[in-house]
Amino acid sequence: MQYPDYRPRRLRRSENLRRMIQETTLSPADFVYPVFLVAGTGVKKEISSMPGQYNLSVDMAVEMAEEAYGLGIPSVILFAIPEAKDSVGAQAWNDKGIVQQAIRAIKRKIPNMVVIADACFCEYTDHGHCGVLTKGVLDNDASLENLQRVALSYAKAGVDIVAPSGMLDGFVGATREGLDSEAYDQVGIMAYSAKYASAYYDSFRDAADCAPLSGDRRGYQMDPANGREALREVTLDIAEGADIVMVKPALAYLDIIHSIASEVDLPIAAYNVSGEYAMVKAAALNGWADYDRVMMENLLAMKRAGSDMMLTYHALDAAKLLGG
Repeated sequence: MQYPDYRPRRLRRSENLRRMIQETTLSPADFVYPVFLVAGTGVKKEISSMPGQYNLSVDMAVEMAEEAYGLGIPSVILFAIPEAKDSVGAQAWNDKGIVQQAIRAIKRKIPNMVVIADACFCEYTDHGHCGVLTKGVLDNDASLENLQRVALSYAKAGVDIVAPSGMLDGFVGATREGLDSEAYDQVGIMAYSAKYASAYYDSFRDAADCAPLSGDRRGYQMDPANGREALREVTLDIAEGADIVMVKPALAYLDIIHSIASEVDLPIAAYNVSGEYAMVKAAALNGWADYDRVMMENLLAMKRAGSDMMLTYHALDAAKLLGG
């Protein structure tokens, strides 16, 4: 049998040969670690549907941020479960709120850590939707006014990046306008640009206590069947002033990440969401999968598809494997 002159297996024979030709590499600097905040002190309560992840009081969140930073992870993104909820989510823009406290505490302890704050209302509203409801339907423009209040409150606390995540029309422009009007033009915006109405979010909703009491979010989050629409959403967000665009979830939407990366010259974030994390953890805990290998393969896939950063609950584990 006649073989070609070029044999790809020649460069796969040893670990170092494989390393030399590796096209995609991971670093702890690729990761953003999500942190769930609750009231109190000394609280570190494991999330039942996300083994290895915790609801943390501010003091414990600072310790977790220190651990992440020590592993080479440059950033955390903050979510909160407030003590009180109402119909508009007013605790989200309380200057003494849990997220605002955590921003100040982390920046005091780790000044160089990039602190991102998720700006949405689902954790703060008593109905679980991402803004103000009028006759049971999300009121887009009324919600934008409150989003500006949240962004300004985070900026006053010292946040580096605001991440509006409600998939409201005009949410990036409203956030940028609100920040710039108060001279917070240095605060960046990470837009949840292509956020799909996904079944992969259930573990997050358990962690953040934010499942809708009625209905769902398909009226404002994207249909998983749509690909071209994602590029339209991203293009709108860039025009409104986004600094980073995001695809969420990640693994079932690698094609979306790739198509956006092919068209957009802006940093792209992939959110490796709670359900994706929980499936890997569950398989590993049942002895059905090698946790480390599956985790790293998934993260490599996100990076290979074109993401510049990954928001992932695997961040600490992956950083340790990478020698962080």
